[in-house]
Amino acid sequence: MAADHTVHGVPSLSAKVVGSFAYLTVKDRLPTILTKVIDTIHRNKNKFFEEFGEEGIQAEKAAISLLSKLRNELQTDKPVLPLTDDLEDVDSWNQYLQRQQRLEGDQELVSWFKSPWLYVECYMYRRIQEALRLNPPISDFDVFNEGKTQSFFESQQAMIVLCTYLEGMRKNIKELSKSQLSEHFNKLLQVALWGNKCDLSISAGQDNSQKVSPIDSLVSLKPFILVDHSSMVWSTLISTQNSGRTGSVRVDIVLDNAGFELVTDLVLADFLVSSGLAHEIHFHGKSFPWFVSDVTAKDFQWTIRQMMAANHMWMSRSGVQWQNYVKEGVWSYHDHPFWTQPHEFCDMAADAPDLYATLQAADLVLFKGDLNYRKLTGDRDWKYTVGFHTALRGFRPAPLCSLRTLKANVQVGLQPGQGENLSSQEVDWMTSGKYAIIQFNSSLAEQ
Repeated sequence: MAADHTVHGVPSLSAKVVGSFAYLTVKDRLPTILTKVIDTIHRNKNKFFEEFGEEGIQAEKAAISLLSKLRNELQTDKPVLPLTDDLEDVDSWNQYLQRQQRLEGDQELVSWFKSPWLYVECYMYRRIQEALRLNPPISDFDVFNEGKTQSFFESQQAMIVLCTYLEGMRKNIKELSKSQLSEHFNKLLQVALWGNKCDLSISAGQDNSQKVSPIDSLVSLKPFILVDHSSMVWSTLISTQNSGRTGSVRVDIVLDNAGFELVTDLVLADFLVSSGLAHEIHFHGKSFPWFVSDVTAKDFQWTIRQMMAANHMWMSRSGVQWQNYVKEGVWSYHDHPFWTQPHEFCDMAADAPDLYATLQAADLVLFKGDLNYRKLTGDRDWKYTVGFHTALRGFRPAPLCSLRTLKANVQVGLQPGQGENLSSQEVDWMTSGKYAIIQFNSSLAEQ
């Protein structure tokens, strides 16, 4: 089920609009990311030679040649091409391209600058994957791994602060009153929110690590949260707990970036379990490297191992605790091809019914970051005051909350005049990562 490019007269964001953030992304940021990918593969050629001999060198050259061709197609606004590798999602991607062709009609080809930005940006990352898949033996090479690893190590000071905070709280968690629990919950929800600033795709791979205390900075950051529904998120958890129903409370977290942000998500998840607010956490990540710093299964496992091995007592204690949660099945990591496809989430029930049913089993779903927000709202040119519920267009698997720092020009659910006031003060308020939202939607029809 494909959405039209315009819904109720609301067009998809696209690079057609010269000077728009979508235009600048396709014109400047995406080619920069591709250049870095090409450079990374080239710098690893000795490693490929050591591991695979001459075959590794040939694969490196062939992958670079495909990626250089891709960069040229992008920069010269060539038509988008079908995928040709052997991954399980190829048919679904190629069908999506056919839908786009039908939407464009006969007048225009589906191309980088003319088609929806969300689609072409996702397509670029899928083509990076294709260039590697077509060139075994380097098919599994993660071109973004270096940046993710660096972001983790450069944020260690902030991680120590977080794990020390968590440990202090864990010691007397049973004695905490409801209002103290609520206060800790709000702090850790905000830490997970601001962790989303550490996004390597927005900085085109530049260092974007966390270097200050994430707890101390919360008070000064509070005025920049444009929509704050944390009290609704809290009441959802509490009412689920008090509903007297049998069975465990389950929270699903749809992850965004590896590195510091992932650690903030794990700390929040640990708090939810150790406080008894939730009994199981399902993490959803990507099935292959995506949008520079997104979490894959490898990143998830690597992060927990690094925490365990850290030479700081509370960091390593957190890592050991997290490893136990995974072993006991309290925490589980899942990926699904749908997360690395261009579909907006209102298509999920039709295009990935199994994933939609999985999310329906959750009591609360937290969506981290910008790309998830773009997919939740269809990445359209909505008016600022349109309700979040309206922009979701029927996507209601469970009560859900978006935690996002703004790095793309789509935002709904603001108060009348709020968006206009911000625009008159700061031209780039929607894309600078300075502002954030904690935006909630219950799974019931809008009251």
